[in-house]
Amino acid sequence: MGLTKTEMFTAEQNQLAQLLKAMAHPARIAILQRILLSNTCICGDLVDELGLAQATISQHLKELKNAGIIQGNIEGVSVCYCINPETWVLLEERIGGFLGAYKAPSSCC
Repeated sequence: MGLTKTEMFTAEQNQLAQLLKAMAHPARIAILQRILLSNTCICGDLVDELGLAQATISQHLKELKNAGIIQGNIEGVSVCYCINPETWVLLEERIGGFLGAYKAPSSCC
């Protein structure tokens, strides 16, 4: 049996691709920006602030949580979300390393 496409790449390449895929929606970027701006857990005010339906917000939160980018805690009847610091540091390192690998050539096609 042959290799699957993901097995052709390093663990770091697959991990970065999965994290970026989880973030690759404007609503998810907006959710992350809101969480970062508040610098605390967000419990239920995302619907009012983003203008999206609760079900839509919940689906985006689920994707971010499944990727490990955010973490959630149940408080009463609501779930509060915050940035997962370990994954965020990993993202910062991997994206920084990826983008920092570019060295402007003296000439280009």
